[in-house]
Amino acid sequence: MSSFIVKVCGITCEEDARIALEAGANALGFNFYPKSPRYIEPEAAARVIERVSGDYLKVGILFLGGANSESAASRLVGTLDVVQLYGEINPLNLPDKYRIWRALPAGTPLPTGNNFEAFLLDSFTPGYGGSGRSFDWKLARAVSQRVILAGGLDGSNVAEAVRVAHPWGVDACSRLESTPGRKDPQRVWDFVHAALDAFRVSQEVAS
Repeated sequence: MSSFIVKVCGITCEEDARIALEAGANALGFNFYPKSPRYIEPEAAARVIERVSGDYLKVGILFLGGANSESAASRLVGTLDVVQLYGEINPLNLPDKYRIWRALPAGTPLPTGNNFEAFLLDSFTPGYGGSGRSFDWKLARAVSQRVILAGGLDGSNVAEAVRVAHPWGVDACSRLESTPGRKDPQRVWDFVHAALDAFRVSQEVAS
């Protein structure tokens, strides 16, 4: 797996999982927030993961403070690799097995003294992600920890986002959809390839 994360989020079915992986994505996000139009039952996500094999990260999107999220995380131990956390973390009762990505609005002070593998920075929204709006990517570049860039990314702008922010990874969802919860194959392909090409260019420049 590439050291650069290219995540397609909001996977709701086997077909969309295959589309993303065939395009070259190396992380898929499954949303366990019941109010999201991209919500998937934990058992349905497990079936998708079982049927769609490959070397990719299985990421569960959890809203802490809701019983459904922690229940989903507990039921999918051994199936998910990463949990992506939204909401207030108090207390945090998750299995130790998980790698943790903390999702925050860009510009928010980052918590210290944590075991987060990365911070996923998104545009501010009253809900939890999925706004389809971008933010000033220089805010991400100023962060010393690993950053996954989200918020309004697609094939038209992800290369510039990578150039400006130098992130550890990128994440897209709503702007890759044909309808809420279903992916458009061409938009997915354009996003993934633009992101990977931009990362290669950044590596060449750095060397």
